Amino acid sequence: MRLSEFHRAVADEFGAVYGASIVRDLVISELGERTAADALAAGVDARDVWLALCVAMQVPASRRHGVGRLDPKM
Repeated sequence: MRLSEFHRAVADEFGAVYGASIVRDLVISELGERTAADALAAGVDARDVWLALCVAMQVPASRRHGVGRLDPKM
């Protein structure tokens, strides 16, 4: 997952404003007691951050994989 896909997935799942807030403010134990923003800045893979965020926010498994990608152009 690319960083742009991560941000798109967060916005799609949580909304742009609320999503930005949880990425910046929610401390996640699976990320070493860091926020998603801090984990990304420390070099943690965006996919691992996305999955940890999904667990923390109880996003159903059916909405965790393959999100954030742009639809292919026809």
